[in-house]
Amino acid sequence: MASIVEPSRTLPVAPLLSALGMSRASFYRYRAGSPSSQPPTSSADEALATICDPPTAVQSAPSPVVPAAATRPCPVPGRGLSPAEQELVRQTLYSERFGDDTPTEIFATLLDEGTYLCSVSTMYRLLRGEGANEPRSRARRHAHYEKPELLATRPNEVWSWDITKLKGPRPWSYYYLYVIIDVFSRYVVGYTVAYQESKELATQLIDETLHKQNILPGQLTIHADRGSAMTSKPVALLMSDLGVLKTHARPHVSNDNPYSEAHFKTLKYRPDFPARFASIEHARSDCARFFEWYNGEHHHGGLALLTPVVVHHGAAEHVISHRQQQLDAAYRRHPQRFVNRPPRHAPLPEAVWINPPAPAPAVNTQGNDTDA
Repeated sequence: MASIVEPSRTLPVAPLLSALGMSRASFYRYRAGSPSSQPPTSSADEALATICDPPTAVQSAPSPVVPAAATRPCPVPGRGLSPAEQELVRQTLYSERFGDDTPTEIFATLLDEGTYLCSVSTMYRLLRGEGANEPRSRARRHAHYEKPELLATRPNEVWSWDITKLKGPRPWSYYYLYVIIDVFSRYVVGYTVAYQESKELATQLIDETLHKQNILPGQLTIHADRGSAMTSKPVALLMSDLGVLKTHARPHVSNDNPYSEAHFKTLKYRPDFPARFASIEHARSDCARFFEWYNGEHHHGGLALLTPVVVHHGAAEHVISHRQQQLDAAYRRHPQRFVNRPPRHAPLPEAVWINPPAPAPAVNTQGNDTDA
């Protein structure tokens, strides 16, 4: 091996190593070491002599063995973080304060406070080495949300509430409409229009509405999504004090709060709904007019074409009976117009669900193989 180094300075290296059956990496590792400490290899010398003065019959030389001393360990860069510094960065990344923040956010925040730990890329490299590039907060990694399954068979058994934005007079200006709706009757039991989304306003609206509807402890469940006002501590304490159960929709699941969403669609798809409200007084007066129409005049398709106020106050049976009399009279006057049977008014639904449970699988009582 030692006799190869000097000819390699004048002869092409690639043909030389190819004839020896030696890889370039082994040769360069050897040449980068200390040649004086390496004993010459007879097989390499013989192969070199064969190349410089080839005989008539070329014999293949055995593959050279690279001495173990020729392999050097990778150097550790002097500019790298010490183990203590790496541990400090890890503690900062996993701290309660920064557990949900990205390295770029942490880097900028610390710089504003006069602290520099390391670069953003170093933070990412440490996280990547531990497989922790995903969100680091325990709550976010392990959160589990139950699917809400709520049944209402009468008014004031399940309410749903939500907040929607109403466009103000200028771009990026909004008013906030809070609406509480009864799931069974679709009756709007309470609402307000405010300048902002606030847990205090939500608490006040719910408290006033509960007393106005004379809700007893253990009677009602209130369902909402997971907005800041909905999950706030004041709202939770109020419901607990008044004996009201609360449930929440799952994140990013659109059909977990369907009745409030459908109500807002009815509101905003009205032909006379303003594109923008000139003032909060304009928004309040327009909403008051809408809710008066919605509760008292809107014939709801999910309520057998009854109005929410009729169902909420228990007059549905009387109204359906009156309508049936009109249908019977029409049948007596023109029976030929009703080909299949006499007309019957649709009944009021007996139950309303938010996420009804899946039906149980059919049980084969005959003992036969249903898959055959």
